[in-house]
Amino acid sequence: MRRLDRRRIRTPAWLSICMPVPIHRSRPLYLLLAAATVALGLATRRFRGVLPHAIAAYAGDVLWAAMVYLLLAAVWNRAAIRLVTAGAAIFSLALELSQLYHAPWISAVRQTRLGGLVLGFGFLWSDLACYAAGIALAASLDLAIRLRSSPRPAVAR
Repeated sequence: MRRLDRRRIRTPAWLSICMPVPIHRSRPLYLLLAAATVALGLATRRFRGVLPHAIAAYAGDVLWAAMVYLLLAAVWNRAAIRLVTAGAAIFSLALELSQLYHAPWISAVRQTRLGGLVLGFGFLWSDLACYAAGIALAASLDLAIRLRSSPRPAVAR
């Protein structure tokens, strides 16, 4: 019986999301990407008047969810993309559902600038779609970084 030479088998890039391949993300890179996402999100709030309505209305939520993904990817720098995606989705959903809770103390926290940016003010179904888009965008970026930095197999001649 012939032994299978594993070095000659090449896995398609799109399948790497599903396979348990060791990942090691660069924490400084992902923290830098998260900081850039925050800056871009704050810029969409500051320049809301000059942006098209759809971007002004939804870009902040999309970027917020992307930032959550990037921060989780920095913390869980060896986790699979699907695990980071699930964690970001659960966290974002929990935070959006928390906006249905209106105790005086949490409303006071939401009235501060930082509390309003992080916790939001009211539950909106459209926010869930924005969160899904932001997480998908960040996961796609994560996959692109991973594929670009993965070692290329040597071509047999």
